[in-house]
Amino acid sequence: MPKFLSVLFALLLCGSLLPAQAQPLRNLVHVEGIRDNQLIGYGIVVGLDGSGDNSQVKFTGQAVANLLKQLGLQQGEQADPKVKNVAAVTVSAVLPPGYRRGQTIDVTVSSLGDAKSLRGGTLLLTQLRAADGEIYALAQGNVVIAGLSAQGKSGSSITVNTPTSGRIPNGASVEREIASDFDSGPSVHLSLKKPNFETATNVVNAINQRYGRIASTRNATAIEVQAPTDPTARVAFVARLQALNVNVGGELPRVVFNSRTGTVVVSQGVTVRPAAVSHGSLKVVISERQQVSQPGAFSNGTTVAVPESQLRVEQGEGRMFQWPAGARLQSIIDTVNSTGATPDDIMAILQALDQAGAIDGELVVI
Repeated sequence: MPKFLSVLFALLLCGSLLPAQAQPLRNLVHVEGIRDNQLIGYGIVVGLDGSGDNSQVKFTGQAVANLLKQLGLQQGEQADPKVKNVAAVTVSAVLPPGYRRGQTIDVTVSSLGDAKSLRGGTLLLTQLRAADGEIYALAQGNVVIAGLSAQGKSGSSITVNTPTSGRIPNGASVEREIASDFDSGPSVHLSLKKPNFETATNVVNAINQRYGRIASTRNATAIEVQAPTDPTARVAFVARLQALNVNVGGELPRVVFNSRTGTVVVSQGVTVRPAAVSHGSLKVVISERQQVSQPGAFSNGTTVAVPESQLRVEQGEGRMFQWPAGARLQSIIDTVNSTGATPDDIMAILQALDQAGAIDGELVVI
């Protein structure tokens, strides 16, 4: 196993051996009625230096034709504008809670067609809609691109970061406010980010100890807290609530695999039952090369290339792992690490142990 993985496991072990510490309530809950809202729209970016969509992208031409028609320029029904300095894009933004009309928000612009780069482009006026279909903001401005793309006549090219996606700081102005029920009703509702019965109980106890019996819960997620009806007093009350320290409940020990990157994270508390695992590797190597067949003199034959394939099977050393009952994370790491195993080997070993019912914990694949 690479050293950095061993260090990662060791840090996780040392950190998890420390007693659980209290966290501010703001880290644990969301306040209902106070949340972000996603906006999206379709627009076009103009002013590109020949790096826009090709003529095969039909909706870009339709968007340009519709724009010209709105500006009073009439074209024939069969007109199909072909311009390489225009790109169709999607425009997305996040509308924070409580924003008023006239305030500005950042927007993200991403190519929808086959444009090579949006560098130097300008987004034309774009309507941003929410899930209900209503328009909540209008976006326009110069696109800031962190990447670049260049190509020579021979076909050689170089790309840095992603030149087909960028941002417009303060590029959209809010035109419609989103109503919130935060200041209505006799109570404030809190939702745990990670549902947990123990954490919900700790939150209720901490609030009741500080302010009296004003908090209650009916499940592992929702907590209801009686709050002042005056809006100013309610905001101050929630601010004090968010600063309240609460002990976090215990979580189920997990082993998390990222199959795309080969990352393996094992949390403290994962133990194994008596088990023995044999793990080996089988490698099949196929190599191809061309042999030249030269005909004999005066045979009237021709020189031809004959393919030649070589197959080789390599069997790695099989290794047997054995852990006693209740072996903890450090024992598993030391044993596997001493054999030079890779993250893929660890995934295979732990998955086999889980299938055998020898792991006390949960396996999660992301």
